[in-house]
Amino acid sequence: MNFIRLLVALCACTLTQSALAQEFNVRIIVVLDGDTVLVRRGGGTVKIRLAEIDAPEVAHAGMGTPDPQKAQPYGEDSRRSLSAMVLGKQVDVVTLAVDQYGRLVAKLSMDGLDVNAEQVRRGMAWAAVGWRQSGNHPLLALQVEARQAGRGLWAQAHPVSPEIWRKPFMKNPASQPSAAMPSDCEKKQYCSEMGSCAEARHYLTHCGVRSLDGNGDGVPCESLCAADKH
Repeated sequence: MNFIRLLVALCACTLTQSALAQEFNVRIIVVLDGDTVLVRRGGGTVKIRLAEIDAPEVAHAGMGTPDPQKAQPYGEDSRRSLSAMVLGKQVDVVTLAVDQYGRLVAKLSMDGLDVNAEQVRRGMAWAAVGWRQSGNHPLLALQVEARQAGRGLWAQAHPVSPEIWRKPFMKNPASQPSAAMPSDCEKKQYCSEMGSCAEARHYLTHCGVRSLDGNGDGVPCESLCAADKH
């Protein structure tokens, strides 16, 4: 009996993975924010979350109701940027997963343009790849480029990542996020505290810890990341 249950579970897992690893072309009918779109497929609507990026929050409390407290600087700019690229157009979709909200997590491209990467390059979204898996991830390189050029959200003195911005609302919807550097990013400030180049890059690009990049060349902690310099 246990063997049969295991076999059924493995089959179900295989079918789920097969269903997720899909490629299709579809028209974007709504752009909800800088990293989420809505498409019509299979007789219904499907929400797609752009993979490996995190756009500034827009002012939605749910069901389209505005909530100014949740609005983040450059949230609407990011939404408009994505709308200009894909709204009403056919895009190629490569699905990677389904998130906890039931959204397809996917990479979008159109006429050879990597839409996810373009949002990061324009400074309209953060790279969200995680420092442990980042290495020399191309999205992080694009984020460094956008930050150095002061594009989009990087024009701010102390940009706060959407991940940090959302935390106060999860605990207390009425609370206001601080514009100062978030406390979880203040835990480490110096190269001597970094365990790897990937971790140093995370603190520089994700948390904005500029003390890690003394010469402003976009490469943190020269002793750890010397191989990244060209």
